[in-house]
Parts: sequence; C-alpha cells; structure tokens
Amino acid sequence: MDWQERYKDKVRTPDQAVASIRRGDKVFVGSGAAEPQILVKALIESAGRLADTRIMHIMTLGVAPYTEEKFTDQFRHNAFFIGANTRRAVSEGRADYTPVFLSEIPALFRSGQAPIDVALIQVSLPDKHGFCSYGVSTDIVKSAAESANHVIAEINPQMPRALGDCFINMDNIDMAVPVDVPLLYSQEAKADEISRRIGKNIASLIEDGSTLQMGIGTIPDSVLHYLEDKKDLGVHTEMFSDGFMELARKGVINNSRKIIHPGKTIASFCIGGRELYDYVDDNPGIEFHPTEYTNDPFIIAQNERMIAINSAIEVDLSGQVCADSLGTMFYSGIGGQVDFVRGSSRSKGGKPVIALPSTAKNDSISRISVHLQPGAGVVTTRGDVHYVVTEWGVAYLHGKNIRERAMALIGVAHPKFRGWLLEEAKRLNYIYKDQMLSPEGAVYPEEFETKMSTKDGSELLVRAVRPADEEMLSDMFYDLSDQTIINRFFSMLKSMPHRELQQFCCIDYNTEMSVVALTTEGVRQKVAGLGSYHLNPATHRAEIAFLVADAWQGKGIGTFLMRMLVKIAKANNIKGLTAEVMRDNLAMIALMHKSGVPAKSIPVDGSYLFTMDF
Repeated sequence: MDWQERYKDKVRTPDQAVASIRRGDKVFVGSGAAEPQILVKALIESAGRLADTRIMHIMTLGVAPYTEEKFTDQFRHNAFFIGANTRRAVSEGRADYTPVFLSEIPALFRSGQAPIDVALIQVSLPDKHGFCSYGVSTDIVKSAAESANHVIAEINPQMPRALGDCFINMDNIDMAVPVDVPLLYSQEAKADEISRRIGKNIASLIEDGSTLQMGIGTIPDSVLHYLEDKKDLGVHTEMFSDGFMELARKGVINNSRKIIHPGKTIASFCIGGRELYDYVDDNPGIEFHPTEYTNDPFIIAQNERMIAINSAIEVDLSGQVCADSLGTMFYSGIGGQVDFVRGSSRSKGGKPVIALPSTAKNDSISRISVHLQPGAGVVTTRGDVHYVVTEWGVAYLHGKNIRERAMALIGVAHPKFRGWLLEEAKRLNYIYKDQMLSPEGAVYPEEFETKMSTKDGSELLVRAVRPADEEMLSDMFYDLSDQTIINRFFSMLKSMPHRELQQFCCIDYNTEMSVVALTTEGVRQKVAGLGSYHLNPATHRAEIAFLVADAWQGKGIGTFLMRMLVKIAKANNIKGLTAEVMRDNLAMIALMHKSGVPAKSIPVDGSYLFTMDF
C-alpha cells in the first residue's frame, strides 16, 4: 500500500483527532505562525473531559485559551519562551516558565526529560513522496514531532513548502486533519525615532560580507533599513523576517561569502506577512533547520564576521544583561540570545550585539542601570557581553575592567540619567572619585562623525571625543616622542594623570571641542590624532591645538582635523581660531595655512601667534 492509501486511513476531523488526548497527557503545540489553530480550538472545546493536561511550547502567535483561569483544572501551560498570549498566566502563577537555551530544548524532548505524549503541529501538503514540510516553523517542532508518542498534524495547503532539514513523512503522522486556513501573521510595527537611531548605530558595526542573526521588532527592522549600501551579506538566524526578504530581493543579501552553507540563507522559522510566506515557498535559496543546528554555537562560529543582534530589558554598569524578566516578573525567555552571543563571539571577526532603548516608561526609568532590579535574571553574563548599543551610541565592554565598562555604559545612557549613574558608580568604587562627565546639557555631535583616508590609503574614523576615550588618549600620550610632547605642550611633560587627561574628554562640544582620528585593529581602537579648541569668551575666538602620534605624522591627519575644527567652529558661530606654535615646529606652521581660512601671524617670544578669522 502506498502512502496515499495510508493517508486516507489517517484522516480525522479536529474533534476526532483531539479525542485521543487523555487526562494527564503532555501535549506539545507548534510554534509561531505555524500554531495549529483548529486543533487548539478543538482541544479547548473538549476541556470538559480533560484534567491536568500539560501544554508546552515556545512563543505562539495565536490565542492561548488553555491559560485562562476557568481552565485551571483542565490545563497547565509550560512556556519555554513566554509570548504575549501567555505572559499574564505565567505572572499570575497559572502557568510555568522553563528558562532554557533554545538550542537545548530539543535535547529535553529526545532524552525524555520533557516527555511528549501528543504533538499538535501544522504542516504543508505532502509531496509526491509523502513528505510534508514543517513550513514556517521547524525550530523545536521537528524534534517535538520526532520525540512524541503520537503526532496529530493539520495538513494545510496555505502552509509553504519550505526546504532544508524540515520534513516529516506521512508515515510518521498518526492523524491528519485537513484544513484550509490562513497562517498567523505578524503586523510590522512602524519604527520610531529611537529605534531608527539604534538601528543606525548597529549598522555602523556591520561590514560587507557579514552574516546576520536578528529577531523581530522595530530595532531589527531599523538595522536592516540601514544596510542597503552593504555588499554580500549572509543570514544564519533563528528567525527570517520581512526585512531580510527585502534585502535579499535587492541583492544585498546573497550569502556568497558565507563559510558554511554558502549561497544559502539558514533559519529555523519565519514570521511576517503572506508575501514572506510565499517567498519562502519552495525557495532553494533558503533552508530551514531545527534549533539544535541553527543555534549550536559551534555551527554559528563557523561563519566569519557573524553579527548577532539581540535585545535586552536592562544592562547594569558591570555589563550584566537581563533579557527575560522585569524584576521578578518573567516576561519572555532566554531564547537564542546566549547561543548566538557565544557563537558569534567565537566567529572570526564576529560581533555579538545587545540592543536596547536607553529608557523606559516615557523616559522615567534608565535601562542602563546601576544594578539589575531585585529578582531580575542574568541572561547574558558580564563575561559574555561585547557590544551594548542604545540610541546614544555603542559601548564595547569585552575585556574591559569595571571602571571602563561603567564609563562606556554611562556614555550610552540617556543624558538625564548620566549624572546619577556617575555618582552611583563613584559610591560603589567602580570609577575614580573625581571622575567628570561632559557638562549637563552637552549633546554629543553625532553629525560630525566621518571617515578619512590618509596619504598611504589607511582609513580612519574621525569623531568628537567621549569621556570613555580617556584610556585611549593615555595610551597615545605615553607613546609620543619627547619632541612631539614639547611641540604640543611647550615643555617636557613626564606624565598625563587622570585628573588632567579627563579635561580633554569631558567637554561641552560647543565652547570646547576635541576630535579624534581613530585606527581600528580588530576590535581595538587607537588614537592616531587629536585636534582641540577652547573658546576665549573675551574675543569669541577659539584657541586650537593638535597632537598626532609619531607613527601617523606626515599623512594628512593634522590637515583633516584642522578643517574639521574649522567646520565645527563655524557651525557653533565662533568668530575665528587662534594658535600658538613654536618657531621650529615647521610642520605645525605649515598646517596653519591649510585650514582654508587666511592665517595671520605675529611673533611672540619663541613662537608665533596665528589668527584665522572666518
């Protein structure tokens, strides 16, 4: 007998199928947009004959009536990831939450630690060989179906036939329930200004040829919006979204430079609109795999330049990341965050990114916190965290000490909370007792961030200085030759202690300005050059000074920084610039004439005083 004949014997109505579920059974429900809605409805309608039926799943998009209080005696839900439809039941104690890595859930099923009596799933129509695709959700559904004692499947012609390691043969389906209903959809929320700023900051970390992982929401969508000028991006992710689809159609995502599965997008599920589901249907460029594969850190790490972008609820000043709870209230789950943080951190050129808005509740709460709320769980440890990104910038924490971490995180916190965070960090002895910040009201001038190419072709990032740059400036100072120090400071300084160095970093970006030219070696940045001005309120001119590392002198950095300071000074309505230059500092004298502004000079003792009025 071929599979078509066997299939006929397995066809049931929804009521007939769920009638096989007994009191006390442990029932798995399919994930995300592939939730078997008809079977769930039939299960609820049969609640009167059931008792203590255990229902387990990760996030589903549909309703979860089995979590309602009136069904307390009939059903008990166990969430491996808490969705909006089950959050209230978990918080009120009527449902359970199991914190577990998404990569490790399949092992719970296969080992019998989380036994499954019945798996309720939704699959595509069988092909000519009798294989049905798990469609939009392979994730943990595949392992659940393969581990269950009994599999009941909705057979839906509207389920796309996704490709990859995502098939089940009709012989392994015990009951088939034909349905013809639309899949569940996710409405794309419109990105707000904060999400767009976070997205832009994250996009700055992504290089051509990177492989991406990110979830659903306005921040990931905003990241994708800023990637249209990138080349040869790849995808290895849990979730494939509408944004990925758009970049693939534009050729930005082509997976051509992936090390593992070149030419293929790898995902475990997708959530989006009907257009997305049609796009993945029978598409050989996309493979769906179970989470024990997609989320295996050793598999993830094989991709070079792996960029993992995950969200957080709060991050404390030591770098601990809470992503699954609001204090003692469990909100979501561990999911795949740690899987991808650890996998991408071991990838050659990989970057694990934690993204979050700097505040919550209409700017009344700082999400960069002194310490996590009481009861809040650590999902990503301070030892695992690398990049933390808010709308105010990027903080790099990995390998940094607590003082450096605290200063970096305060720098990307909302400005209204920075003073409080600074004082708390001092109280905890995390930072210097005399540590300063930029004056209240100072706004970092993001608009002046740019790149320059030196005469030898090196590309440097040029931006305004930040308080967290102090360590880099210290490193630069102690690498300078004696002559360079004398040319800049008019004497031989033997040291540049914190109390003096921070004066260069903690500025108001208006009457004081410092811009740095930065080299990048892996994740480490070094200062190649520094240009500063300080406004004299009596003359409304600003005195300028420059410092270029010995190894970078003569390569055009001073000229670029000079012109940058002229641009910024004009934008701040400053009348002009002045500079005092030693008579034998020929390179700096030449620089004074390269600003694009006529320079006048008069001799003063052993130096020249230059004036450049706009």
